[in-house]
This record gives sequence, C-alpha cells and structure tokens, in this order.
Amino acid sequence: MKRLLLIAPLFIAVAAHGGERGKIVITNNGNGITAYRVAGAVRQALIKVRSEHRVAASPYAPLFNDAAQTHDVDPRLLAAIAGRESAMNPNAMSRVGACGLMQLMPATARILGISNIFDPHDNIFGAARYLRTLLDTFHGDLDLTLAAYNAGPGAVQRYNGVPPYPETQAYVKSVRAAYERAVRLPPI
Repeated sequence: MKRLLLIAPLFIAVAAHGGERGKIVITNNGNGITAYRVAGAVRQALIKVRSEHRVAASPYAPLFNDAAQTHDVDPRLLAAIAGRESAMNPNAMSRVGACGLMQLMPATARILGISNIFDPHDNIFGAARYLRTLLDTFHGDLDLTLAAYNAGPGAVQRYNGVPPYPETQAYVKSVRAAYERAVRLPPI
C-alpha cells in the first residue's frame, strides 16, 4: 500500500499531461521512477518518485549511499563495483595502476578533481560521478556502462558494444550478478 501511495503522484502527473503533444515515457533506474514527456528531441521531466534503496552491510555504506544520492546512481551498483574492483580494500592497487576502493586510474582521478585517490570518500564520490557520466553516455545500458568502467569508453565505442576482452566480459558478468543479487534483497 505504501508503494502505491508513493507512485500515485506519478500517475496523476502523467494523466495531467497526457493530452499534450508528445508521448509519455516512464523509466525506473533503481533510484526512482521518472515520468517524461518526449516530443521530438525534447524530453521534459514531469515527476520523479525516489526510492529508498540503500547499502547496508559495509563499513563504506554511508559513503556509497551519499555518493549515490549526490550523483543519481544506485548505491547497490557502487557497492557491487567496489566489491569486484578492490574487495572493499581502500588501499588496493592493480597491476595497471588503478587505485582505491573503486579502482580509479590516476588520470581519471585527476580529471574528476580527486586529490587523494586512496581516500575512501574522494574515491567513491569520484567513481559515482564517473559512473553517472558513463550511464548518460551509454543511455543507461548497464552492460555498456560496466564495460566502459572496466575497459574504457573508447573500447566500448570502438567495438560498438562490450569489447571481446575476456577480462571485461567476466567483469560485466560478475558485477551485474552482484548488483542483481543486491536488487533482489528487500529494501532496508
């Protein structure tokens, strides 16, 4: 019943704008449900209903939750990426030089304005910002976004999809599976 009460304003907004030109599109990105009116290349948000998905069992849960809210990504996705990237180790460093919880490359960290790549706050917030950029670049396609996070957006664009690199394909599969498991858990 509580969910229905939260979604009711969405349907009221859609009904109120239904007679205008364009079509109504409703999306659910895991952070909430948004109704848009689309007319040609113009997309106008009508209403957004936020969900209360949060990460629990992690010492970095507050950072995942805050960064997710700031950058409009699902905190469960951030946690799934950190689990795969560093096993939640803020001091992790890969053989190719990726650093911290979210395994940001130093050049990416510089672009994001991160001064201390090993600081969990800076690393998570920077990664959430980068993830939001990738989600926008690849129109919300989770597999392409994860592939770009792992292999770089250039590789995804070059192959017009998930690159044929075994490491990247395994990465996408693993992070997606962890995220889907987290999504199936009841909200806290």
